[in-house]
Amino acid sequence: MRFAFKTSPQNTGWPEMLAVWRAADDIDVFDSGWTFDHFYPIFSDPTGPCLEGWTTLTALAQATTRLRLGTLVTGIHYRHPAVLANMAAALDIISGGRLELGIGAGWYEEESEAYGIELGSLRDRFDRFEEACQVLIGLLSQETTDFDGRFYQLKAARNEPKGPQRPHPPICIGGSGEKRTLRITAKYAQHWNFVGGTPAEFARKRDVLAAHCADIGRDPTEILLSAHVRLDADHNYAKVIDDAAALGEHGLDLAIIYLPVPYDPAVLDPLAEAIRDSGLMS
Repeated sequence: MRFAFKTSPQNTGWPEMLAVWRAADDIDVFDSGWTFDHFYPIFSDPTGPCLEGWTTLTALAQATTRLRLGTLVTGIHYRHPAVLANMAAALDIISGGRLELGIGAGWYEEESEAYGIELGSLRDRFDRFEEACQVLIGLLSQETTDFDGRFYQLKAARNEPKGPQRPHPPICIGGSGEKRTLRITAKYAQHWNFVGGTPAEFARKRDVLAAHCADIGRDPTEILLSAHVRLDADHNYAKVIDDAAALGEHGLDLAIIYLPVPYDPAVLDPLAEAIRDSGLMS
């Protein structure tokens, strides 16, 4: 198993986030660092502070040299996928090929309604999301892209320069919907993120993903399996290890440890020590 950390850019300040990432960059236990991409805080006071995800991620790429990095995840309705493809290519270049492109269909109604960003019905969200996956892959890997969909239309579209990761940065899709999310993951992604739940739920979703892969003739081992594991405010490192181990019994490849606010780099060394002592690291 590999390990990563996540600092959502909500209910915090930039100096606190920056300090955590700079410290984690020097601790080889942590494979990657993640933020989220929302404009309002989630599961907390929506009037609180929230830094924009891609701007923050770009600054963190400049502040680090080793960590892979990404958003878990970007709601595809926030930005036209052609714009997002340009952003992703630029950040892949800026980071020296460390970008993980985390995307999802979108879900946060409050911020979407406040900003006048159309979220749409569930069917529309996933139809749009599947089109967006095709647009992103085309623009990140091909010289020109033509696309004629219900939501997006491109004519000989270019995206230059492309990033160093070929054919494109790994695509991480977050979500657990069995009919659409996991099918789209099987078709387009290199990484699936299980947002949260019990080990039994993770195992079920893993099997559904594998079945979708079988339907299209894809080897499911080509898709990295990750999940959020939460470090609580009491800094119960043993619980993090127990939760990761339970998921690991069902094939988890990457445990992404969701750090609590207020962010403090002092939690990283004891967390890394607990991970090393656990024997879970691959």
